[in-house]
Amino acid sequence: MIKRGSRSKAWQGPRLPVLIACLGLILVVSILLMGENSEKPNSSYGLVNQKWNSFDSSVQFNPTVELRNGTDVIWQIPDSPKAVLFLAHGCNGRAVHFWDRSPNCPNCIGLPEERLLVLHALSRGFAVITISSAGRCWTLGEERLVVREIIRWWVERHKLEKLPLVALGASSGGYFVSALAKGLRFSSIALMIAEGLFDQMDIPEDYPPTLFVHMPKDSYRQRKIGEFLEVLRNKGIDVAEIECMEFPLSRNFFTDRIPGLEQANSTKLFELFQEKGFIDENGYMRSDGRRTRWKEALRESKAIFLNKNLVHHVQEELNLAFSYHEMTSLPSEQIFKWFETHMS
Repeated sequence: MIKRGSRSKAWQGPRLPVLIACLGLILVVSILLMGENSEKPNSSYGLVNQKWNSFDSSVQFNPTVELRNGTDVIWQIPDSPKAVLFLAHGCNGRAVHFWDRSPNCPNCIGLPEERLLVLHALSRGFAVITISSAGRCWTLGEERLVVREIIRWWVERHKLEKLPLVALGASSGGYFVSALAKGLRFSSIALMIAEGLFDQMDIPEDYPPTLFVHMPKDSYRQRKIGEFLEVLRNKGIDVAEIECMEFPLSRNFFTDRIPGLEQANSTKLFELFQEKGFIDENGYMRSDGRRTRWKEALRESKAIFLNKNLVHHVQEELNLAFSYHEMTSLPSEQIFKWFETHMS
C-alpha cells in the first residue's frame, strides 16, 4: 500500500547485499499491498525482476513520430487502451528518449528509465504520448497552452476522449505537469523528483490526486514535498508518496539495465569503479554519477571499449543508483496502480 499524506520518516537500516535486501523488500511490499500499514514504500525492490528486456514477450515499441506546433510528438496506442498517459521529460530531455530506435523513429535513443516507463504503460493498456519541450526545460507560459492543445487534439483525433487521462512528469516535467493539471482534466498525476508549484498557484478543489515520487537524499525537495502533502490533503485532495533509495552496483547491473551493453563490459565497468574508488566496499556510489569522473577513467582505460552512444545510458543508471535526482522506472508497479485506482 502507498501511504497517503504521510510525513513519517522512512526506515533506513544497515546496508545488505543487494539480493537479500531486494528480496526482503519484495516480501514487505507484498504484505503492504494486502493491508493497511503506515510505512512508505521503497522502490529499490524493482531491481530483482526488472531488466531492459523484461517486456520482450508482451509488448514491442511501434511509435508514430509527428511534428505539431513546431515540436516532436511521439506516441503509441496499444490494442484496446484503457487510459491515456502523458509523459513529460526533465531538463535536457526530449521525447526521443522514451523510445527505442526503430524504422519508425530512427532518431530515438531509448534511455533505460524512460523506455521502461513506456513499456510498463503499454503492457498495462495505457496509450502513451510524449512531447518535447521547446527549450532545454519546460516553461509555464505559452508552452503550457500549446501542450494542452496538442494533447486535446491528439486525444480527439484518436477518439480517446472517454478514457481517463493521467500524467507523469520528472524534474522540470514534474513542475510543468503540476501547473498543466490546472487547465487540463487529469484523473491523477505523478510528480517525480519534483515538489510541484503548489506555493505559486491557487489550488482548485478538483485538483487531481497527486503522487510524489522522490529521492530522500535531496533533503530540500523532501521537506517541500512534506509541506505540499499537507497543503493538498487539507484541501481534500488524495495524495501519496514513494521514496526511492540508493542501491549498490553489481557486475550484472549495466547489462541488465541497458540494451546493447554486453556482460563483459558491465563487469569491467564495475571493476573499474572498484579500482578508482567510485564505489564503496558494498558497491554503493560514493557520489552522484554527474560528479564522478568515470568518463575520464573510461577514456584512460585500455580494457573497456564502450559504444559512445551508450555513455548517456550509463550516466543515467549511475545517477539512479546514487538516488539523488534522476528519472526512475523502479516504482512503476506502484505508480501505475496509483493511476489505475484513480481512473474516473
